[in-house]
Amino acid sequence: MPQPLPISDQARRAAGQAIGFLMQQAVENADCLSLAAGLVDEQSLPAELAHRTLADLLQDPRKGRQRLQYGTTQGPEPLRRIFRSYLAELEQVDDQLKSLPLSRIILTTGSQQLLTLIVRALFNPGDICLVAAPTYFVFLGVLQAAAARIIPVQSDDQGMQPEALQLALRQLHDSGDLHRVRLVYVVSDFENPSGVSVAPERRPQLLETVQQYSAISRILLLEDAAYRELHFDIPARRSIWSLDQNGHQNVILAQTFSKSFSPGVRVGLGVLPEDLIQPVTDLKGNDDFGSPHLNQHLIARTLQDGTYQQHVAQVRQSYQSKRDAMLAAIDREFADLPQVSWFRPHGGMYVWMKLPAHISTGFDSELFRRATQVEKVMYVPGELCYPPDWEAAPGCEMRLSYGVLSEQQLDEGICRLARAVRSLLLP
Repeated sequence: MPQPLPISDQARRAAGQAIGFLMQQAVENADCLSLAAGLVDEQSLPAELAHRTLADLLQDPRKGRQRLQYGTTQGPEPLRRIFRSYLAELEQVDDQLKSLPLSRIILTTGSQQLLTLIVRALFNPGDICLVAAPTYFVFLGVLQAAAARIIPVQSDDQGMQPEALQLALRQLHDSGDLHRVRLVYVVSDFENPSGVSVAPERRPQLLETVQQYSAISRILLLEDAAYRELHFDIPARRSIWSLDQNGHQNVILAQTFSKSFSPGVRVGLGVLPEDLIQPVTDLKGNDDFGSPHLNQHLIARTLQDGTYQQHVAQVRQSYQSKRDAMLAAIDREFADLPQVSWFRPHGGMYVWMKLPAHISTGFDSELFRRATQVEKVMYVPGELCYPPDWEAAPGCEMRLSYGVLSEQQLDEGICRLARAVRSLLLP
């Protein structure tokens, strides 16, 4: 019998993460209609566009072989110049962001790699990250693996509350813990899981609060803008990063092409404060010394020839129709149920629903059992989206995704979910 393998503390902390358990539930309940999966709509994936673009990129054998070679850890400079121009379009500025040094831009294997690298670069065990309540549960897992202390900040349908952030930082200052604060994490547009966006008037307030306390102890605001291009019935908004006029030294911008183009190509984009570039690049070099080079060329070429923008417009239209289908079904099936509410997102892929406080939505709840075993429908329990040791976390919420299913399947899925909820609410 071999001796037990000495697993590291970090690996032990990463065990039992919500994403792993959720995937296990999906496998075990494969016959369910999934309102849980955060995957993109397969029909929206640009197979023909990718095929044409890759054929063009590889047509010249010499250039093709260069593109099939290793890239660079940070991403080739000519490509970063293209991505900088793309960012200027999103920020609605005319100067192509030429004052932004290309050295501040990094191309990663999706934005998830960037989020992980940032935590690894900044956190020692016990360091603090403040997050919206609720927030992206996979990032909570990254923080847990780093043994970070996670502090939830009150949020509402306008995003993280600036006054709540101010209070949390003041309390940390008064307790002598402010020097351990490393990040304030904000999903600025159509947040996963809630669908909420940070209101325009709150964006400068959050930044000002971070800058105020950074004068005492350096704090960064990590803006996760993964869904910013999936806006439906409101105009595109400038990022919090764009408001940082202090040389962009207080905000990290993280974006991805997974939701707008394809998760299979795994291309992410980050803009870092100057003094964070080297630590993140050093860590990334240990991981991969260059994210997929050909994939970066694929995205860059579609940005240059305008086919990316055309594709995103089609993706928006598709998701807007699916959101409308889900909301119409929810309005029909849940409107008469007492103390049930839901948020109507203006973009993204998710609807957040709240049930009466006495109805648990967790994996071990009667509702989850009935939904998956009887009605054959699955959702993400809302409790996953709060720090696991937060005693005040609500246990009666759920995330519903309209990313994967067709409009007809969304209608049927909501009908099944409503039956499961009614069975616990009504005699």
